[in-house]
Amino acid sequence: MYLIAKQPYVKVERIVRSIEQINIEHERTMYLYNEKIVTEHREFHIKDVMDMSYRIVGGKGGLLYLHTSNGVYSYTVKSSPNRFIEEFKNHIKA
Repeated sequence: MYLIAKQPYVKVERIVRSIEQINIEHERTMYLYNEKIVTEHREFHIKDVMDMSYRIVGGKGGLLYLHTSNGVYSYTVKSSPNRFIEEFKNHIKA
């Protein structure tokens, strides 16, 4: 197994208290290997990932979607994941 690409993403934790809401951002990384895609808490076998897409949200960053055989998973990104998506598509073509 070898690393092909990696993509930073953010997990936002919202804490609601009686008079305030606090957002805590956890910086994480998604890894594309030749056999699987790995996030902080999930692993997707490469054959189970059918596609990836990206939607810009608010002009700064957006959502990276993994379309899998078990559903669609979204990840918040602060930078464009276009290179990561391109590497994935090139890998599954090969």
